[in-house]
Amino acid sequence: MTDSLTELQLSATIWLIDDDDDLLHALQQGLELDGFTVESNLSATEVLNRLSSDAYGVVISDILMPDMNGMDLLQKVMDIDVALPTILMTGHGDVPLAVEAIRKGAYDFLEKPFSMQQLSQVLKRALEKRRLVLENRSLRETIDDHDPISQRLVGRSEGIVYLREQINALSDTNVDCLIIGETGSGKEVVARAIHDFSNRKHQPFVAINCAAVPIDLIESELFGHEAGAFTGATKKRIGKLEYAQGGTVFLDEIDSMPMDLQAKILRAIEQRTIEPLGSNKTIALDITIIAATKEDLETLSSDHRFRLDLYYRLNVITFKIPPLRDRREDIALLFFHLARIARSKYRREIPTLSPALVEQLTHYAWPGNVRELRNYADRFVLGMWNGFVQETTTSSHVGDLASRLSSFEKTVIEQELMRHGGSLKLTYTALGLSRKGLYDKIKRLKIQIKDLADDELDG
Repeated sequence: MTDSLTELQLSATIWLIDDDDDLLHALQQGLELDGFTVESNLSATEVLNRLSSDAYGVVISDILMPDMNGMDLLQKVMDIDVALPTILMTGHGDVPLAVEAIRKGAYDFLEKPFSMQQLSQVLKRALEKRRLVLENRSLRETIDDHDPISQRLVGRSEGIVYLREQINALSDTNVDCLIIGETGSGKEVVARAIHDFSNRKHQPFVAINCAAVPIDLIESELFGHEAGAFTGATKKRIGKLEYAQGGTVFLDEIDSMPMDLQAKILRAIEQRTIEPLGSNKTIALDITIIAATKEDLETLSSDHRFRLDLYYRLNVITFKIPPLRDRREDIALLFFHLARIARSKYRREIPTLSPALVEQLTHYAWPGNVRELRNYADRFVLGMWNGFVQETTTSSHVGDLASRLSSFEKTVIEQELMRHGGSLKLTYTALGLSRKGLYDKIKRLKIQIKDLADDELDG
């Protein structure tokens, strides 16, 4: 915790205001010796001109000053950003005044004389709170500022970006396709995105889990049947393929489909017609078929457990969903996105995402992928989860100390780059690094840099 606080102090600014020049100098000297970056001012007006809603730091001000008193300053700081910490100082020991200051939004109230140790501890807590506010805002902005498909398929990793590009590129093609991904990776979410961003978006989306439908009913479920087609078929039933006319059929876990039914699905895909059970009538289909699997269909075909011709027919366009463990840069964003969904669902506010919790989320193996992450997001919003206790510290997936530190360092730099819109100058200034120091870390940690201004690229 000491190292992270040191970094926190170096990258932040303490705006110190007092009309007593001697006290101002003494406080600045003491804080700088304690590792803080301090801007001292005799006037509150000078400070207000340098504050903004994304300012990273803390305002410390005396209450009794000639041009603007501390209470008025507090109100103006809150007008800029209600979450920017302001600490007020007084030498009068006025308890009612302290109560009023806290009630109006002051982070803390210190009575002179106070020790540098006391002030330093208050500042560290205030900076930690400010950092959390800015990071949570950054997560919100990253999600909210993107196009609709980015809000559906959240992430900035290479695999997710490519997935979104594929969906956009095929939006008007109505081509059948295959989605490959591990259990819980979000195959149906991707299938719905393909449908919702296509020219069939106003037509039905029909999802069928091939593993969940009993084998003796799945053919009837897909193709429909006439009354009397088999025992128990007392009336005519329209199958899912016909019901989806004009829209999209999603065949999840298609690897579970019986071999004889695979032949009929292949025929329906190739000819775009079906015949309900017990009927001689051919029905023309106008649908897009999306199949999904967690298995390697080519390997299953080699083992004669899946039709090779059906695999080739579906494999014209393939969407591959990377597992969560391979896109760790997306985990914090995705967790916050899922927490927002949980907030609407349970009508609870989202607790603060601490750096320690983000680190745990980033380093966990996530064998259940996004489905597992969603469960933890729900628990987090419900106040039933505040981080892993033993899983993260004992899991073999976490890695050694060096790899954990590198991963955390990479996450911090990426978040700062995101917060500053990709600006290297603002990022290395905020992190207290030199330009060369940031470049070296970007190269060593293999951080992807995009959309930089020409002057930043040229160095």
